[in-house]
Amino acid sequence: MFLVGCKSTKTLTTGNSNLNLTAKQLIKENAKKTPNFKTLAARVKIDYVEGTSSKSTTVSFRMQKDKAIWMSKLGFIKALITPERVSFYNKLDNTYFDGDYAYLSDLLGTDLDFNKVQNLLLGEALYDLNKNDYEVLTQGNEYVLKPKIQPEAFELFYLLNASHYKINSQQLAQAKELRILQIDYTNYQEVDKQIFPENININAVEGYDETRLTIEFKSITLNENLSFPFKIPSGYDEIVLK
Repeated sequence: MFLVGCKSTKTLTTGNSNLNLTAKQLIKENAKKTPNFKTLAARVKIDYVEGTSSKSTTVSFRMQKDKAIWMSKLGFIKALITPERVSFYNKLDNTYFDGDYAYLSDLLGTDLDFNKVQNLLLGEALYDLNKNDYEVLTQGNEYVLKPKIQPEAFELFYLLNASHYKINSQQLAQAKELRILQIDYTNYQEVDKQIFPENININAVEGYDETRLTIEFKSITLNENLSFPFKIPSGYDEIVLK
């Protein structure tokens, strides 16, 4: 059942830029914008492109912060993501998956866990900004944050808005594996004086293979009493990762 949108929702516009912050100041300002809520409900439009194959759908989306992410397509397709596991089933072809984060990690070409998935959807950094020393640069009207010492397995960059200090883009490159993950936040919206992504573009490249996801959040409401019904029907065929 879709929930009606909150009247206080509006697309966030860019104000005056401040390009004079140090890396520590910028990270502190970004942390102030972290949304604080118990539950979130929305309608979410998802466009998926892999090679010549493309799909588009709209789902009912619910989140209990730090505990659960739930999606349903008219009850025929349901997914539940918790810190422990990733599960979904499809009544249209009688299949299901119930396992760890290997499925989502394979989809985006990088190791994921619940915290990273939640951060991705909320416009937060995949990796805790307070756990590294960063150098800061400016380009145009945005900041570029990059670790002073890049991790051995990949290179990481963050582009932050110089007006509201949320992330415009986060980019992760694994040169040896020929992998690139780029997550762009093209629009944010203000809901009950908090900032949430409105449009997210995800581009995952591995060698010559490319996967693109476009996510649009509509009609966000916060802190309502929500349920997260999920039970895999019996007799369905399990999806096994190769």
